[in-house]
Amino acid sequence: MSQNPSPAPRRRPFTQLDVFTDEPYRGNPLAVVVEAADLTAGQMQQFANWTNLSETTFLLPPAHPAADYRVRIFTAHEEFPFAGHPTLGSAQAWLDAGGIPKQDGVIVQECGAGLVRVRRDGGRLAFAAPPLTRSGAVDEADMARIADGLRLPRQALLDGSWLVNGPDWIGVLLASAGQVLGIKPDFAALGDLKVGVIGPHAPEAEADFEVRTFIPGDAAVEDPVTGSFNAGAAQWLIGTGRAPSSYVAAQGTALGRTGRIHVEAVDGDIWVGGTSVARISGTVLI
Repeated sequence: MSQNPSPAPRRRPFTQLDVFTDEPYRGNPLAVVVEAADLTAGQMQQFANWTNLSETTFLLPPAHPAADYRVRIFTAHEEFPFAGHPTLGSAQAWLDAGGIPKQDGVIVQECGAGLVRVRRDGGRLAFAAPPLTRSGAVDEADMARIADGLRLPRQALLDGSWLVNGPDWIGVLLASAGQVLGIKPDFAALGDLKVGVIGPHAPEAEADFEVRTFIPGDAAVEDPVTGSFNAGAAQWLIGTGRAPSSYVAAQGTALGRTGRIHVEAVDGDIWVGGTSVARISGTVLI
């Protein structure tokens, strides 16, 4: 007996946004397929592999009654339950496509990690950092491995913590932004560890912290701007008194980008915000 043929590809609204910057082409790009309800996970993964971006997202009708939309987030090789710049970019794409939130001033995104609130923050959007699914100290063997991968003496790593909220981040604190910017990583030494490094700027600087994130083995070995890591880092640094309740982090400087992540702790929530602007709009045949 013959099987039913697969549905023919059709043109779907598509946009590519620049996230965490208001300067054209200086943030982190995100591809968004706006009408993806009938796509299989395999089709999504293949398209995400083809875009060759750090993440590609697909918007679907929500399953949860409180949600405004559902999103699936793919890297070139795997699906993530949550990621930061895809959350902000997807929310902006949903709004640009005519989405109207059920609640005034709050967008509710449904994703693999559950429901994530997104609010308007002036001209920016900001998401409420989801709970960490793994936190706490990193064992000494991994810290020594990270020091080798960063080509730094072990004592230069002031502290480290697991910061898992989707991607398996390990956060490392250095003494200064200058040290962060001077890193020339050895990705082979890092192995499969996803490492984010953060260090404070001088008081008179435009940003309070400098951030870099390294992803061995993925499509992008250094991510331009990383919302998930910055969300975890904010929970760690604010929670341990190393950062004020409101600050700005810079990321992407070493790559010629001007990413700016705006962090604010309010009533028990940590909000992570940035500007997202559509740079490419049209359709894609899937």
